[in-house]
Amino acid sequence: MAIKANLIIDQGTDFSTTINVTDDAGDAVDLSTYTAAAQIRKHYTSTNSTAFSVTASSLGVVTLTMNNSITANLTAGRYVYDCELTDGSGTVSRLVEGIVTVTPEVTR
Repeated sequence: MAIKANLIIDQGTDFSTTINVTDDAGDAVDLSTYTAAAQIRKHYTSTNSTAFSVTASSLGVVTLTMNNSITANLTAGRYVYDCELTDGSGTVSRLVEGIVTVTPEVTR
């Protein structure tokens, strides 16, 4: 079951957030054999999406990033997102999901 976490992205800025992935004992999960993907969409059924750059480390850390040239092209407002991990056998699991609020940029 995915954790719920809402994000705020300031339009026109570099964005980064990290997610620590631990097992039931609280130890970091080695994600070096996993691939990860994350997208935002205006709503769940949208055909248009914007992808985060995603890295997963052997230290159990997943990092979602989006550079300022991408966030500058996002229309201010609410979006939905999720991040999924795929293990070496092809099993996909959702790590996190939630609402993204893009706040409007004033300085251009």
